[in-house]
Amino acid sequence: MAKLDRDIVVRAALGLLNEVGADGLTTRRLAERLKVQQPALYWHFPNKRALLDTLAEAMLTENHTRAMPRLGEDWRVFLSENARSFRKALLAYRDGARIHAGTRPSAPQSGAIEAQIRLLCAGGFAPRDAARALAAISHYVVGAVIEEQASPTDMTEREGAEPGSSELSIFLQTLFHEVEQDGADTAFDYGLENFIAGLERRLST
Repeated sequence: MAKLDRDIVVRAALGLLNEVGADGLTTRRLAERLKVQQPALYWHFPNKRALLDTLAEAMLTENHTRAMPRLGEDWRVFLSENARSFRKALLAYRDGARIHAGTRPSAPQSGAIEAQIRLLCAGGFAPRDAARALAAISHYVVGAVIEEQASPTDMTEREGAEPGSSELSIFLQTLFHEVEQDGADTAFDYGLENFIAGLERRLST
């Protein structure tokens, strides 16, 4: 049997992910999709974690367009655009944030990460604080997208386990409705803008 091409495995896995989600993505199902035996996958991916790490990297390579700072760019502008681009990349695939959670930067991503840290250092951050700021914003993005991508099944199971609208005060009913009407983009931007403003205030003290 000819060796299975790594890129073909990744594309098939991403397609399967969109169909069945993170919980349904198994090496058995992937092997069935590719019409091969499971051991054939181990040539490229010794375990599921290795496969998921590669899928996470592929999502970013394909859709994260603002990983690299521009020359002389303001760090606030970069953090804002970088976070929005990162979010867009995770949203491009079903359960994208869950796939990304727990991964570590790969060697190909190290150049962009160093450039990001150096940009923040040029703006006045100590190297360790720059790394912490980038990690914290990354965690914010992943967490926000996990909430946004919560499956309909999760929502259905939650119904009946939470107070119904009739059990809430008029004040809370009205407020929750208004917040829901804002939409995910507005909610994300609100948190991101305040996050960056907080970093700026911390930097000035």
